[in-house]
Amino acid sequence: MTEPSTLSQDPRHFSAVLTPHRALGPRGFMVLMTLVCIVNFGTGLMFYMLGAWPVVGFLGLDVALIYVAFTLNFRALKVYETVELTPEELTVTRVPPSGEPSRWNFNPYWVRLSLQARVGRCSELSIISHGRRLVFGSFLTDHEREEFAGVLKSALAEARSPNAA
Repeated sequence: MTEPSTLSQDPRHFSAVLTPHRALGPRGFMVLMTLVCIVNFGTGLMFYMLGAWPVVGFLGLDVALIYVAFTLNFRALKVYETVELTPEELTVTRVPPSGEPSRWNFNPYWVRLSLQARVGRCSELSIISHGRRLVFGSFLTDHEREEFAGVLKSALAEARSPNAA
């Protein structure tokens, strides 16, 4: 999760970009794939020399499947959400890996922020207003959700204050 950042000089404007945590960067991925290739090549060479040459194909398939799995995982990590708050409007934008954004707009005076702890599962952060409910930040950890909920509640309180208008 990136820290909330102010987009304009107006102190009443709150903006944050929520991103999933990526434990393995591009350089780490290259190191991992190099190690997997070296180990599988060495193992395959050993089996080939013992006469079990069909094992080499399965080891190559193993490398290909690991590569595909990581590639799909990296694609899924391209998702992000933005939360922008002004005294007039709260906007949540979700951008999936496909890049086609979805936007939800709420009136900050009527919105209620809910952080539900669920037994045996991750907590759930949502915005509720006029019978509509939007769950967001699902890729964040419980601690990050709690932290962001506190920051957003403070920003909502400031946006609702009489001198914000």
